[in-house]
Amino acid sequence: MDFLRPASWEEALAAKAEHPTAVPIAGGTDVMVEINFDHRRPEYLLDLNRIELLRDWEVGEENVRLGASVPYTRIMENLRTELPGLALASHTVASPQIRNRGGVGGNLGTASPAGDAHPALLAAGAEVEVESVRGSRFIPIDAFYTGVKRNALQPDELIKTVHVKKADGPQQYSKVGTRNAMVIAVCAFGLALHPETRTVRTGIGSAAPTPIRAKEAENFLNEALEEGGFWDNGKIITPSIAKQFADLCSGAANPIDDVRGTAKYRRHAVGIMARRQLGWTWEQYRGTGRTLEGAA
Repeated sequence: MDFLRPASWEEALAAKAEHPTAVPIAGGTDVMVEINFDHRRPEYLLDLNRIELLRDWEVGEENVRLGASVPYTRIMENLRTELPGLALASHTVASPQIRNRGGVGGNLGTASPAGDAHPALLAAGAEVEVESVRGSRFIPIDAFYTGVKRNALQPDELIKTVHVKKADGPQQYSKVGTRNAMVIAVCAFGLALHPETRTVRTGIGSAAPTPIRAKEAENFLNEALEEGGFWDNGKIITPSIAKQFADLCSGAANPIDDVRGTAKYRRHAVGIMARRQLGWTWEQYRGTGRTLEGAA
């Protein structure tokens, strides 16, 4: 196994172009596990730890530009207001040591359906900026996951930045595991309210071959909130609407039975998380002062 250690982003892109099979490594929290267990033996490792721009982030007027190697700890400490869903997801990642090393770029590169960041990125509507010596392009998060541990990257491309719109409404994230830390998700769920567009987005992890959204559930809830005037009147969402939303989220899952949980349990848990998060986010929305005068 050869070790490539570029000193700049340009050198990294050139190395990836010359060695398309090279596996990028930054935090190494996924790659090294696979290598140590002999599940993977790449011909080349491409060390990105000297690339400063991958550890930078910037908060703009509308969006957050998040370098692929920004550690989860930094997201928790610095971006809780702008990216609340992703900050909550970051809290659930492994241990403090792993959170100090791992970043969102690694989750995206691995594209495991159980990656903790995916539901939050789907709910927020992120875009992934990738680059090669041929140029750069933006991949919407909905189009990024193409199969089990597969993504939309071309062989010569590297993940550079994740662009996420700053939260304009409440966001939530939940993860079910067999213990409170150092655990792969049995299933996970993310929810984001977007009052500016009067829409809701979801993200489901570890309950389908890829991270997914519950689009039918979103469409149902978007219509119900609009028809009932909920965005304006600030009323409590009725139990029947919450139940239907939860049932549709559960139905969107396509899980398997494995050592961490059964498919039946995963579907049930997704529905429970969806209902609870809808209640939490809506109560927060009602208390933000965004509703019109006369709202409860």
